[in-house]
Amino acid sequence: MEQITRKSLLYKSAVEYADFCLNHVEGCSHGCLYPCYAFLMKKRCGVVKTYEDWLKPKLVSNAMELLDREIPKFKRKIKSVHLCFSTDPFMYGQGEVVESSSRILRKLNENYLPCEILTKGAYPEELAHNGTFRGLNDFGISLVSLDEDYRKKYEPHAAPFGERISSLRKLHGKGMKTWVSMEPYPTPNIWNQDLKEILRAISFVDRIVFGKLNYNKLATAFDHAGEFYTSQIETLKGFCKKHKIECYIKQDTKALVDA
Repeated sequence: MEQITRKSLLYKSAVEYADFCLNHVEGCSHGCLYPCYAFLMKKRCGVVKTYEDWLKPKLVSNAMELLDREIPKFKRKIKSVHLCFSTDPFMYGQGEVVESSSRILRKLNENYLPCEILTKGAYPEELAHNGTFRGLNDFGISLVSLDEDYRKKYEPHAAPFGERISSLRKLHGKGMKTWVSMEPYPTPNIWNQDLKEILRAISFVDRIVFGKLNYNKLATAFDHAGEFYTSQIETLKGFCKKHKIECYIKQDTKALVDA
């Protein structure tokens, strides 16, 4: 895998539910086509030129050295570290990325820094057997459907939904905190599905984050988006209350349904 170096790694996040963040990979081989916000921003900034370039991840080779320097600097300010917003820490089929992410998690945890992890990949089984990661971290998957036809169309190189859920369930079974990001959730003119069916598949998790689909012309053109997302949120909140799951609705989604 191609490697790059950076001058810094840890940074204060502007995302509403995150604290500090790091992105130790440039690009993502999952190739999501919602479209992917991270790809759009990196292309706009000139970091990547094409979609094909984005699909070839580049590993930050000096990530551990940067952490050794930055952890003492930020440690008192950090409540948690999110992995990752502009890439995927457990990128499906990318062993070097998975290995790097595991080393970074271990380094942060050894310094008593909690982490929040989000992936469209599948977590390696060794995480479930490693006490280093237990208690400090929230392990999450991105899941907006159970239909493999949807995945093949919009998340073409990400892990199959069943593999994601299975790997998360194993971590939960070992006492680790787990969560699901249901974002970007599609409108029915893009993909018609039953939210309740998806929720039943993830009823074991500790937290669910829900958000609407953005940057998609079909979703923007859907006339009943406010009504649709209102009904989905009501279903989600009722399910979470019944199963004692923490529920978080993204601010832009709240703004739409409250309009």
